[in-house]
Amino acid sequence: MKKRRTELVVLSDIHLGTYGCHAGELLSYLNSVQPEILVLNGDIIDVWQFRKRYFPKEHLQVIKKILDMAAKGTKVYYITGNHDEMFRKFTDLHIGNIHVVNKLVLDLDGKKAWIFHGDVFDASIQHAKWIAKLGGWGYELLIRVNTLLNAALLFMGKERYSLSKKIKNSVKKAVKYIDDFEQVAADLAIDNGYKYVVCGHIHQPQMIRKVNDKGTCLYLNSGDWIENLTALEYSRKQWELYRFKNDKLSPFFADQNLKEMDYKDLLAAITITPRL
Repeated sequence: MKKRRTELVVLSDIHLGTYGCHAGELLSYLNSVQPEILVLNGDIIDVWQFRKRYFPKEHLQVIKKILDMAAKGTKVYYITGNHDEMFRKFTDLHIGNIHVVNKLVLDLDGKKAWIFHGDVFDASIQHAKWIAKLGGWGYELLIRVNTLLNAALLFMGKERYSLSKKIKNSVKKAVKYIDDFEQVAADLAIDNGYKYVVCGHIHQPQMIRKVNDKGTCLYLNSGDWIENLTALEYSRKQWELYRFKNDKLSPFFADQNLKEMDYKDLLAAITITPRL
């Protein structure tokens, strides 16, 4: 497969280690691109929902694939989110081409891009973490029910259906929260002179121009790999919102060497400490 060269790819909210994660489809996508910079914008490994008995081979393959990309020259920034906040203790750690940070500012053709996960705006995360975790467990349960529903729909020849999207779009408070999230992020970016602000966290892929009385910026959200299966790409001074469902990639397509590695080999490959 010929890889698409891009300057920058932004992924967020993959939630490795959960039942809702579409790791196979993500592997297909990662195998189709060759970015100079890969930004992992939070909630990549879901430590909140982590279970020792559930971490499938495809999830390990995603980690190994990212390590392989870094070894081949891609600069990887891991921005911590709320579900993987335990990695914040490693902030500013650099191992080869892999950098762990809490936020990131990139210069893209003379315009500054401010990239962060977005949980800093969430009061439930900051002040009542147990409520947020309870909501995370409820969300995963909803995803598991939705998976069974979609299996039945596909068997009957019907299109997939997203219960959580339906709930979000029908609840006015949820819609207002998303609108407020986008506007607050954009206002802060404009105040600080950033032309782009890139977030994750709310699982709502978006690319929209925001304007206030002080100026303008482009608000972007990379979505997630639970429901939307989306990413952001930047190349030739242009942003694109990638949607897996619009691509012609075959799910679960991975590098041949990844296919041949068994679970123990994968685990060893991602846990052996590299020489610096």
